[in-house]
Amino acid sequence: MNEQSPARPAKVTKAVPFHIGMLARLRAYFFAGILVTAPISITFYIAWQFIKFMDNQVSPLVPPELNPQYWGFPGFGLIAVMVGLTLIGMVTAGFVGRILVKVYDIILQRMPVLSGIYSAVKQIFETMLAQKANAFREVALIEYPRKGIWTMAFITGTTAGEIGEVFADDDMVNVFVPTTPNPTSGFLLFLPRRDVRVLDMNVEEGLKMVISTGILVPSHRKPLEDQPELSLT
Repeated sequence: MNEQSPARPAKVTKAVPFHIGMLARLRAYFFAGILVTAPISITFYIAWQFIKFMDNQVSPLVPPELNPQYWGFPGFGLIAVMVGLTLIGMVTAGFVGRILVKVYDIILQRMPVLSGIYSAVKQIFETMLAQKANAFREVALIEYPRKGIWTMAFITGTTAGEIGEVFADDDMVNVFVPTTPNPTSGFLLFLPRRDVRVLDMNVEEGLKMVISTGILVPSHRKPLEDQPELSLT
């Protein structure tokens, strides 16, 4: 007759104390509050500091009795600058204004040190504001710094000028490779268009991905022809 094995004691599960669960929940709420308020707070702080900076620059130029800032009206400096730039644009759009622009343009172009800085800054603003080229309008992937490693880049235009003549047999494009998380610095590369894979995401989504070091990934929906057909049976 087989001896009965002794009964195993039932496992006793320790209940989690109520205060520990409550602390974990409060901790999650705390970090959720940071995620919600931090971007808003930082944005308003930067905007407020910019308004104060403009007020401090413009206020010394205006008599105290005519300065609305002393009446508790912040932002007067920013409004004054916007109005001033608009008036300058209106003046330069006329015949006399265009003549004045050509005169100081010729003077600055002939100055030994400032001519290079002036020309570079002028071309950048003309390209970005006047939209002379499709600068920073396409996000792409390139193999950089070596084969097998893909890097996000921005197509800034078609290679032209002397560099374009060197590669006359190839369809070359100018590609800007930004650094992470600061996309204002990077590398300028010249690549054949066949080596560049253009993405569907827009420039804003690409910049968000670069700045967030890949944490913010934009969603992508496949075209209808690439999606599998649904079976109704």
